Amino acid sequence: MDLAFTKEDIAFRDEVRDFVAKNLPKDIADKVAGGKHLERDDYMRWQQALGRQGWLVYTWPKKHGGPGWTITQRYIFENTCAEMNAPSIIPFGSKMVGPVIYTFGNDEQKQRFLPDIRESSVWWCQGYSEPGSGSDLASLRTKAVREGDHYIVNGSKTWNTMGHWADWIFCLVRTNPEAKQQEGISFLLIDMKTPGITVKPIIMADGGHEVNEVFFDNVRVPAENLVGKEGEGWTYAKFLLANERLGIAAIPQSKRGVEGLKQMAKSERDGAGKTLIDDASFREKIADLEIQVTALEYTELRALSAMAAGGAPGPEVSFLKIRGSEIQQRITELAVEAVGYYAMPYQPALLWHGANEEPIGPDYAHLAAPRYFNVRKTSIYGGSNEIQKNVISKMVLGL
Repeated sequence: MDLAFTKEDIAFRDEVRDFVAKNLPKDIADKVAGGKHLERDDYMRWQQALGRQGWLVYTWPKKHGGPGWTITQRYIFENTCAEMNAPSIIPFGSKMVGPVIYTFGNDEQKQRFLPDIRESSVWWCQGYSEPGSGSDLASLRTKAVREGDHYIVNGSKTWNTMGHWADWIFCLVRTNPEAKQQEGISFLLIDMKTPGITVKPIIMADGGHEVNEVFFDNVRVPAENLVGKEGEGWTYAKFLLANERLGIAAIPQSKRGVEGLKQMAKSERDGAGKTLIDDASFREKIADLEIQVTALEYTELRALSAMAAGGAPGPEVSFLKIRGSEIQQRITELAVEAVGYYAMPYQPALLWHGANEEPIGPDYAHLAAPRYFNVRKTSIYGGSNEIQKNVISKMVLGL
């Protein structure tokens, strides 16, 4: 695996930097740099700029409208965007349902749904987890009964991220209750404006509205919205989850987080005027974390190298998911440790751009606790870390 960038790679990096500098709105970059919450419009403005450039679906092959980038170009793009405080691309359309549609969907579905995903004119959300069916996803109970040219869907989904902003939802539903758990599941695309759908907020520990419950009450879904074959949804779900877990590692964002910790440690002073970076113990904690991020990055590069050789994300991405989520949590733990008592005041207004309230303590301290609480979820979503260890044990180690 050659880790040196070629002249072409460096020229591409410069092209990405130039594009981001010219097209990323300053107010959005400032929100990201300041740890503020983003609105739907913030994400859409940035993603639509990428869409106009043909870069939003940067992981897609050319034949489906992607730029056909090499694995190295994808790596450069992700890291450059993170360095320049661009928002993370919301993955539900471009990295999750889009690849499922162009891999398993029919020609009509590709023509209908892929252009809107490439342009970011439609917002997608995910309907997988249910009350009592999270890590044991195959036990899901939301039913879809075929009646003529429609499916009638009844049930509920939970921990639905940003569903209150979504136009469409992709759902795993049980179409054959008599079959084995995995064999009775199908993959449906559902318009969120369909009568019978109710979205209720779940307020997170940090006080934010990020996730939801979604209820389906006799929702009529055209049978043409079934992806692939009835009863084979579990196969498509595993394909999607492998792509999701590769992204959950969020290595560029963790690298940005480590740099933020360094800056914080240089700013925080004790009564004697010394900074945290002068404290050998805290300095060692940051160094250890940076080593962990670097090791994880090399693990990701090995996975990307295998994909460049024609492979697909396999069970090995569970390593990335576990370590990536643990590192993200460790970053927030050190941030709380760095600001100390200033992490205790709860000032939710400061999480939004344009707040008039003055922060108690350093202007970054109010972010420490909300980030800490919010990032607790990373070791659970996308398949809990405990489940990922089972996957590694069975499918990687063969135990």
